[in-house]
Amino acid sequence: MSLNEVGSMIAMQGFSGLSLFTVLLLMALGLAIIFGQMGVINMAHGEFMAIGAYVVYLFSQLTQNYAPGLREVYFVPAVVAAFFVAGAVGYVVEMLLIRRLYKRPLDTLLATWGLSLAMQQFFRSFINPKEVSAELPEWLLGAFNPTPSIQVPRNGIFVMGLTILVSAGVYLLMLKSRWGIRIRATTQNRVMSSAVGINTDRVDRFTFALGCGIAGLAGAAFTTIGSTGPTSGSLYIVDTFLVVVFGGAANLIGTIASAFSIAQAQSLLEFFLTSAMAKVLTLMTIIVILMIRPQGLFTNKLRT
Repeated sequence: MSLNEVGSMIAMQGFSGLSLFTVLLLMALGLAIIFGQMGVINMAHGEFMAIGAYVVYLFSQLTQNYAPGLREVYFVPAVVAAFFVAGAVGYVVEMLLIRRLYKRPLDTLLATWGLSLAMQQFFRSFINPKEVSAELPEWLLGAFNPTPSIQVPRNGIFVMGLTILVSAGVYLLMLKSRWGIRIRATTQNRVMSSAVGINTDRVDRFTFALGCGIAGLAGAAFTTIGSTGPTSGSLYIVDTFLVVVFGGAANLIGTIASAFSIAQAQSLLEFFLTSAMAKVLTLMTIIVILMIRPQGLFTNKLRT
């Protein structure tokens, strides 16, 4: 194998890492809001990703059966619907379950773990016990060829664009908007926030719903690169927590840097080693770094 061929394969593997990066980042952005800002350990976060994926799948099925002429345009409305459906389910879950468990992280962990199992069984019973795939429009299929030996999938470019758009939106919302100020104020001092007129219960509910909605977007993005099953979301939950903790809880820049580092490390190591060994080496490296820097890559600066 020539040096040029090796370079092309590494470049394509790196782009494969970008595809994993987009899913991890969208998942981690939602979890960073829920875990980093609210302190809630949501073990059902992967199932909200699955909700988004199943929404796109159901849109695909409805389009094929009742409006085949809309096959080329259904996907974008399906992505928007994935956000709102997952967010609406998150809103209800916060109102009925999570709000009773604030400041009780272990109880939250157990309750959301049970919720994840219940949601997986719901997917098996009412949607499909097997893995399913959405029928993608033509403009998401195929690849560009910047060089004769390198292929860049169109779906990867779309997902990257979606990820950039969502990341910018989360940044503006959390750091530049009045709603973001209310979220951060509620997180830092709930009593004082309530005293100055902030409806902290409403802030909690919409913040949790926002995090779940972003997980739904991750699921919509996931449909472009893989099939969806009842346990698909749970396969990403450990990596997602790893991204948030490694990047620094409640730090959006750290979340982005952590997701990129982990995804690229796993993808490039898989080129030389097995998938299992790549995960082991990545995890061991992160553990060593966290032993040296337990606060993560980035920390928020606080006024004293």
